Amino acid sequence: MKYIFFVFILMIFVSCKKETQLENDIASINIDINTERFDELVAKADLKDFSKLRHVYPFMFSENDTDSTWVETKNDTLQLQLFSEVNKVFSNFSETELDIESLFNHIKYYFPEFNTPRVITTTSYVDYRNRIVVTDTIDVIALDTYLGSDHEFYINIPKYIRKGFDKEQIVVDLAGEYAKRYMYQKKKENLLDEMIYFGKQLYFKDVVVPFKTDAQRIGYTQDELDWAKANESYVWRYFVERELLFNTDAKLLGRFINPAPFSKFYLEEIDAASPGRLGQYIGWQIVRAYMKQNDVTLKDMLITSTEDIFNNSKFKPRK
Repeated sequence: MKYIFFVFILMIFVSCKKETQLENDIASINIDINTERFDELVAKADLKDFSKLRHVYPFMFSENDTDSTWVETKNDTLQLQLFSEVNKVFSNFSETELDIESLFNHIKYYFPEFNTPRVITTTSYVDYRNRIVVTDTIDVIALDTYLGSDHEFYINIPKYIRKGFDKEQIVVDLAGEYAKRYMYQKKKENLLDEMIYFGKQLYFKDVVVPFKTDAQRIGYTQDELDWAKANESYVWRYFVERELLFNTDAKLLGRFINPAPFSKFYLEEIDAASPGRLGQYIGWQIVRAYMKQNDVTLKDMLITSTEDIFNNSKFKPRK
């Protein structure tokens, strides 16, 4: 018994040492960014400044907007409120910038071809459907969509949507956008395809933002994550017994994949307690199981088919 205990402790020690060495190797990449606060530049700009801003940030301007239109817009009541509230929450961007640098270090480690983009902040009249835009060379972050989930600007937005409108989620959302760029999956045809697609995204976040919690990576509260873990076996059994995994009914997306206040089992006591997107959560656990069972790189996993991941995952839900 003592021997088994010793071996167990030794395995933990070796595993922790490897993880520490990995993180040290990643940190040594040492990407440095200088966030460009376009929102602050606009807030302080006069009419004469906009020609220079257009030259430096042509992608932030529409050809149809004149400089005088920009001055009028930046001085309207709502925009002034946006600038003021963003300045309160993001008067110091250094903490978020460190998170983004760590994200970029991790991406560079696993994808050596990655080139560090310009990181630019802006305001967007709370366009929460486009909070972050990622291109090959530029990342644009709308700070007015990260002022805190209970901020007065979000009062008319459903709670299940705005609960992620906190500055701690910026780097998580940024990681999610990069996951989409590195993934490949043929056309999604059934529920399992959708589950694995989002499972890949969430596993990507596991790897590139390990300094965030599971709850933050999936966008759950801790209570919601605890419910998902405690009921993982029930959810999996529900999917299997009702033959939903290979079902092509588009309504399943609204029930188990898309953002929603709860998942829809059509069982009142279960629905009321459950978080939304449980299909994403189960897909995440399947991908985690696959990566544990197979010697596969992150890059290769992201382009592996649903069938291969599912068949080789040996997934067993928590009980």
